[in-house]
Amino acid sequence: MINVLVTAKDGQLGHCFQSLVLKYPNLQFIFKSSSELDITNKTNIEDVFSAHSFDYCINCAAYTAVDKAEEAVELADKVNHLGAQNLAEACKKFDTTLIHISTDFVFDGKSKVPYLENDVTNPLGVYGETKLKGEQAISKELQQYFIIRTSWLYSEFGNNFLKTMLRLANELDEIGVVGDQIGSPTYAKDLAEVVLQIIEIKSIAYGIYHFSNEGGISWYDFAKEIFKVSNSDIKLNRIVTTDYPTPAMRPKYSLLNTEKISELLAIKMSNWKDSLARAYSNL
Repeated sequence: MINVLVTAKDGQLGHCFQSLVLKYPNLQFIFKSSSELDITNKTNIEDVFSAHSFDYCINCAAYTAVDKAEEAVELADKVNHLGAQNLAEACKKFDTTLIHISTDFVFDGKSKVPYLENDVTNPLGVYGETKLKGEQAISKELQQYFIIRTSWLYSEFGNNFLKTMLRLANELDEIGVVGDQIGSPTYAKDLAEVVLQIIEIKSIAYGIYHFSNEGGISWYDFAKEIFKVSNSDIKLNRIVTTDYPTPAMRPKYSLLNTEKISELLAIKMSNWKDSLARAYSNL
C-alpha cells in the first residue's frame, strides 16, 4: 500500500482527490485540512509527518486570491513560498516524494506559443512571484519532487469561474467577460487523476511539468460554453482587459505546453469542452 498525504482537503482540488479515493484502492490516503496541517507551522508539519509514514505528499495548499495578494504580500509569501519550503524540508527528512501544484502565473504572458517547462519565468504580480519562490525552494531542497503547473482551475467544488458564471446567469440579464486573455481551463478532477497516475506508476522522472486541458481560448469563450451547456439565456458581451481593471496584472497569454506530461503518462489530454461537460454534469 502506498501512503499519500493530501494537504488542504477543504479546497476544490482537495475535494477532487477525495472524490477519486475508491478508484485507487492501492493508495492509502490521509487528508488534512489547513487547520489540521498548517504548512506555515514547522512544528505542526513535524508532528503530522512523525505520526505517519508517507510515501507521497500532495500539496494543494496555496494562497490563491490573486488580487488580494497584492496587498497581503506577507501572507501570500508565508503560504506559497515558505509553506512550500517547510513541506520540502519535511519531505527530505522523512523520505517522502513531494508533488506540488503551481501555476501559469509564473509567466508574464508575452509568449506567442505555449510555454514549455524550461521557459523563462517572469511573474507579473505577488501571487505569481510567491508561487515561483515556492517552486525554487522545493527544487533547491529536494531531488524527489514533481511540480505541476496548471491554469484556470475549476470544478464542481469550491469557488471558481464555472460556479461564478452559473450564479451570475441566475442573477443578471447581461454580463461582460474578458476576451483578450488566452489560456486553457483545467478541470481540477483531471489534474487530480494525473497526479494519482504519477503515483501509481511510481515515476521517478522528477521535475517540473505542465498540465491543462487541451485547447487555447479566452475567458469569454469559456463563459460562452458554460452558458451553452447550462442552457442559460444571459446576454454575454466580449470586453477587453482594460475595461475590467484589477489590482493584479494577468498574463495575456498563458497556454501551457503539456507534451512532457502526456509522454510520461502515455495519455491524451482531454479537450476543455469535454471536461467542462463532465464537470457540469457532476454539479
